[in-house]
Amino acid sequence: MDKHLIKKYAEVIVGIGVNVQEGDNVLVNTDTEMPELSRAVVRECWRRGARDVVTIIKDDEMTLARYEEGRDEVFDVLPDFEVAYHESMLKERYHRISLRAPSLDLLRHIDQEKIRRSQKVANVAFEPILKYMDAGEIKWVVAACPSMRWANKVFPDLSDNDALTALWQQIISICRIDCDDPVAAWAEHDARLKAYERWLNEQDFERLHYEGSCADFHVHLADRHKWIGGSSETPDGVKYMANIPTEEIFTTPHADRCVGWIKATKPLAVMGKIVEDFSFTFAAGQCIRFEARKNREVLETLLMMDEGARRLGEIALVPHSSPISQSGLLFHSTLFDENASCHFALGKSYAEAVHGGSTMTKEERREHGANDSMIHIDFMVGGPDLQVTGFRKDGTSVPVLINGDWAIEPHSL
Repeated sequence: MDKHLIKKYAEVIVGIGVNVQEGDNVLVNTDTEMPELSRAVVRECWRRGARDVVTIIKDDEMTLARYEEGRDEVFDVLPDFEVAYHESMLKERYHRISLRAPSLDLLRHIDQEKIRRSQKVANVAFEPILKYMDAGEIKWVVAACPSMRWANKVFPDLSDNDALTALWQQIISICRIDCDDPVAAWAEHDARLKAYERWLNEQDFERLHYEGSCADFHVHLADRHKWIGGSSETPDGVKYMANIPTEEIFTTPHADRCVGWIKATKPLAVMGKIVEDFSFTFAAGQCIRFEARKNREVLETLLMMDEGARRLGEIALVPHSSPISQSGLLFHSTLFDENASCHFALGKSYAEAVHGGSTMTKEERREHGANDSMIHIDFMVGGPDLQVTGFRKDGTSVPVLINGDWAIEPHSL
């Protein structure tokens, strides 16, 4: 990949994503797949005046080695120093950059119970320190880091080098890096998302109804729910873009008031495996039935993590006309595929998606209907025949999505 484009991509990740300010501390989570991008991101952090930049590098083959060769007891243990290390960084406000390539089916041959135990012990250990993230003071961004494994999954008919080049080209285009002025392009995109955010918040919907070949689903919204699209903002007014790319407007569903069925329209890569052709049926906010053609046991593991794992923590609206959807590609990456389709998330809700939620305890947020869990798993439900209707408390209704796209354009908002 052209070094100039990698540099421009790093500038967007650091300058628009986490928006590093002079004196910021930064943690960069990355892997061994794309050192050129990682180096460019770290350099850009320093160039923008960071006080400290810490890099944590992981490797898929090393992860796999632990599951294949580790003694059984290692999957029930997480050293205290790991939690203490991350807590100390959160206390000192280390803002977070995550460069991700999906692991896809890396763990396809690994016993599901090992994966469940390992993830649960980590989730339990780290849960108490998530309060620092909920407070909204930590800026963060998740961005794509291309890998050969990922490229071969998206472009199985191309050679290794051609597949990696094709994946890079898609990322550069979708993330608006190939524009003459990426900063201006992102500002324009953010303004468009904010227009929809304002409109949805003005409607003050009580519930949404999803209808189509993938859903017949009624979702009541949490009390004091807040729609969010595009950039977020810290308490002291610094903007950041948590996902690059992003096309979604999301909010908090009521954990106890969802009913009907939804069918995923894209596979889900989770826990090192790929779940395909799956669906959920809900009553009184809880998943009461689920099916999957492939790797159903992964869904069962997720749903059994805790009581909140069977309830929804997020709903997000994404038009079928989004650039990612129009690419016609299945990326096998939640970061990309969730921005090609409307989606839901099982598990934990976002504190920022409840008015005043960042200053509430999780128990207080739960009183407003916001779910809590140790997991947050996005899955995609959408397409060209999806209709979404919003219902207000007075019984009036308004179309939100028609045939998968916004029922109203920003210029008319």
